[in-house]
Order: sequence, then structure tokens, then C-alpha cells
Amino acid sequence: MSALLTPGVEVRRGDARLASRLSWLDSKHSFSLGTHRPDPANTHHGVLLVNNEDAVQPGTGFETHPHRDMEIVTWVLQGSLVHQDSGGHSGVIYPGLAQRMSAGTGILHSEKNDTYRAAGQPPAGPVHFVQMWVVPDEAGVTPGYEQLEIDAELLSGGLVTVASGMDRHKDASAIRIRNRHAALYAARLRPGGQVTLPEAPYLHLFVARGAVDLEGVGALGEGDAARFTATGGHRVTASGPAEILVWEMHATVAL
Repeated sequence: MSALLTPGVEVRRGDARLASRLSWLDSKHSFSLGTHRPDPANTHHGVLLVNNEDAVQPGTGFETHPHRDMEIVTWVLQGSLVHQDSGGHSGVIYPGLAQRMSAGTGILHSEKNDTYRAAGQPPAGPVHFVQMWVVPDEAGVTPGYEQLEIDAELLSGGLVTVASGMDRHKDASAIRIRNRHAALYAARLRPGGQVTLPEAPYLHLFVARGAVDLEGVGALGEGDAARFTATGGHRVTASGPAEILVWEMHATVAL
């Protein structure tokens, strides 16, 4: 597949993203989807259709709504997010906890910033998280849910597998997604810390926090992304404390 592609790296700046701003929500969208489709050339990269950075105010959130045939991975940067779905799954997602919901034949779920209510504590502020949608290999599977604590692995400062459908990660401490061509990594970098990106037909690097220097490209700030096609192996160096999310993808979708 990569032989048919033109190698390159495209930088997408965070301040150029589409945005939804409501009284309870500040959401920034890396791709055009649904009602946010002013750019038909920006619908996906590889099998990644959504990379939304959301901040949800206390006592609010996304009310119950449906999804179908999508692998949805949520990564919390700050605060706690309460998940409930029609499959009977519920959980509190916080930094260092990987979470995946497989929508499959159809599922209803809600996501709210109301953990403090159960704990009897005053609101602590917005919950800040990144939600990513990946197309599954197969439509119409049974809906599912998984969450896994990987905070200890992140202390290494290297790329840690967060979610994967690839055979080579089947024994790794990672949540499983139903796409054998895709894997998500995260790294929490100290100042000056470095990681080397994998090589693949499609890569997506998102700077969730802080700032980094991308070899051969230059500085990337918080909210910036780089989309790689038929390349990889670049070094990422943290300018200060930073957190990055990296999708490695060996397939794409035609929408």
C-alpha cells in the first residue's frame, strides 16, 4: 500500500480546527464530520475519523445518544468523565485510564462531568479529554466496552500502547479495538525527552499538552497535529513537559 502513496508530512495547527462552543462545552475538531463538513478534503486520515479535544463544565455533559459501527477511544487529560451505556457498562475515566467503546450494531451512551456528585465534593472544574473514532474492520459486531489502567507504563517516558487491534500487541497491556490495522500510542515526555515514531502508511501525531519539536518539521504546540503518509521514524523531542497521542495505521477508508 505504501508504494502507491506519496511520502509526506502535513501539519495542521490547533488554532485552525473547527470548533463547537456552548455554555457547557468547548470542543475542537481535527476532522470534518456530521454537521461539521465545510471541508470535504478533511474527513479522515487513515482509519481515524474523529480526533476531538473537549472541555466539559461540571454538572454537564453529553446526554444519552446513539453510535453504530465505530471504535471510540477516550483519553482524559484532566479531571474525570463518567460513562454509562445501554450495554450496562459504567465507569469513571481519568488520566492514565484507557477506555474503548465498540458501538457495533448500535449502542446508547452518555458522558458527563459529574463525578463530584457521587463523592460529595464541590466541582473541581472542567474535564479535559480527547476522543478518537476509528472505523472497525467489520460492521455489525456485538457492542462492547473496555477500560484499563496504564498510568504506570506512562512513567517510562516512551511510547506506550494504549489501544490496538494489531496481532503484535495482543500480549501488551492495551485495550483492544476491532481494527487489525490500527494502534494508538501515548507518551508523557519530560523536558528534552525523546521518542521515535513508527513507520506506517498513515500516522497521526497529536500534541495533547505542551510543545514538541518534530524532526524535519519543526515546532508543534498544544493542539497541533501532524499527518504522515508513507513515512515515519521521525524523532519527537519535548520542549517542556508534554503529552502526545500517536495513531499508527496500515489502512485507510474511502468516504
